Amino acid sequence: MCGIVGYTGRREAPPILLEGLQRLVYRGYDSAGLAVSSNGTLAIRKMAGPVEDLSQDILQTPLRGVAGIGHTRWATHGAPTTLNAHPHTDCSGRIALVHNGIIENADRLRAELSASGHTFRTDTDTEVLAHLIEDAPGECLEDRVRAVIGRVKGSYGIAVVGTAEPGKIVAVRQGSPVLLGLSEGGTFVASDAAAVRSHTDEVVYLLDGDLAVITADGYQIRRGNGTIPLRRPTRVAWSADAVELAGFERYMLKEIFEQPDAIRRTIASWSARNESEDALAQCNLTPLECRTFERIQIVACGTSWHAGLIGRYILEEMTGIPVQVEYASEYRYKCQLPLPGTLTLAISQSGETADTLEALRRAQSEGSHVLGIVNTVGSTIARESDGVMYLAAGPEIGVASTKAFTSQLVALLLLGLTFGEARGALAPPRARELEGELRKLPELVRRSLEVDREIKELAKIVSNPRGFLYLGRGVSFPVALEGALKLKEVSYLHAEGYPAAEMKHGPIALVDDDTPVVFVAPRDGLYRKVLANIQEVKARGGRIIAICAEEDEEEMELARLADHRVHVPCPSDPLLTPVTTVVPLQLLAYHVAMLRGCNVDRPRNLAKSVTVE
Repeated sequence: MCGIVGYTGRREAPPILLEGLQRLVYRGYDSAGLAVSSNGTLAIRKMAGPVEDLSQDILQTPLRGVAGIGHTRWATHGAPTTLNAHPHTDCSGRIALVHNGIIENADRLRAELSASGHTFRTDTDTEVLAHLIEDAPGECLEDRVRAVIGRVKGSYGIAVVGTAEPGKIVAVRQGSPVLLGLSEGGTFVASDAAAVRSHTDEVVYLLDGDLAVITADGYQIRRGNGTIPLRRPTRVAWSADAVELAGFERYMLKEIFEQPDAIRRTIASWSARNESEDALAQCNLTPLECRTFERIQIVACGTSWHAGLIGRYILEEMTGIPVQVEYASEYRYKCQLPLPGTLTLAISQSGETADTLEALRRAQSEGSHVLGIVNTVGSTIARESDGVMYLAAGPEIGVASTKAFTSQLVALLLLGLTFGEARGALAPPRARELEGELRKLPELVRRSLEVDREIKELAKIVSNPRGFLYLGRGVSFPVALEGALKLKEVSYLHAEGYPAAEMKHGPIALVDDDTPVVFVAPRDGLYRKVLANIQEVKARGGRIIAICAEEDEEEMELARLADHRVHVPCPSDPLLTPVTTVVPLQLLAYHVAMLRGCNVDRPRNLAKSVTVE
């Protein structure tokens, strides 16, 4: 879950590396460092804490060199200290490397190396790689790295430099993302396109088992004992400006307010493909196959899992196909029967989520067709899926997902509409009605954002309780789960989401006058049932916050019961309401966290892209 950036070329490397590290901090990190190769030596500077502190240290005592590697660390093995920060070196200090992933047999390798005379300075699993390369046979750095990776078990993306071959970087990918950036001024290596986007829009994604040799003039990729032809670069669609704050105080707030445009782009992208009859082709599906699927299963983690839960309601109603939703981390270890006739949807914003990727592979091995729903072009899930449906949310920098979530919901609605029509499960008038409602969503979300000031005032009242309950029924239950998760992620307050009717089977014991209870209560077929649940909470002194449809004459009872009502415009079809009702929950989490002095963009202990199991 760490960030890697490297550069070799004709420019000074330290400013480029520091800029890349700054672009990577959104992934979550606790320390940072870099190694620069110059005049036959390696200069290493690293420290725990913000990249800004590292930058100031280097500004005061400059480094010079035209090749180097940098790293932002999210601690797994060893505490988040300066000593454990990357890069790590061998005994001689002539080899330095950075690493994303986990070396599963690190303890055994460390014991072997210590017995043969190597001295370890850190508690990390990564350091064993540097010592292994130090002892490895080979005439060049890439040969020595190749000799080592056969001894290593686990997942890793690494970048290595050495004093013997200045200007050369060797990178390897096995399970953790690595890409190369190509430009006239030099060659880059990174774990994320954000690290290099201000310098190039052409990237080459490494595949598992690739070893890349990177120089100022370009790159080679080696597999096994041979060199393979150069791959065609992928063009990064978004501009470097897309990862700037653009006047907002935090990325999370910016991305909440970008949702109308993200939704509009996602709809437009799918609609354009439908007009050219290649939407299903991109998914590697035909209308006939859509009609033959007997079941759908969704695998995802975190916020994407919540999108999948909403997707279940959408797809079952629109397609008539039974749907099950699985935590990707649990699915891969289940006793699983063969799955012919099953469509698996693997949902991931980054397209690199390790658990979802492994669940995808498991489903494929059991005979399922896998469709990836991802936001990142060229990501591993996109490449390994049998077909892919891309969101058009743009880069999401805030660790807590917002615009990717609503874009996932829209993608699932579009998929349900397409499948429903292909299977004949949606009558043409119903399909046209849903399509019209979909096209209204960007404007409805824009109007939903108008509650921002109201939510900011509400946050002042509820920013320091013991905990929150979030409740909803039907398609609003996963919205409640997502609202609770957002609050937990960024404010560090305890919050739980439940089906509103399940509250009386245990959670109602938590209700008192210091417990805000957030009800997601659009005016759908379960609205009267939700009012009954609100009555139960009111009778026990709970402080009720209702997220509800725009006010009308039917709301008198809710007005009497709720301490606070937040009105949002709701689509007429209940399947679409989560796209608007989640907006005030995102804003509530944001404003409560800001009042509590939390870092909403980089919450403690969290990483944006979870690339380790």
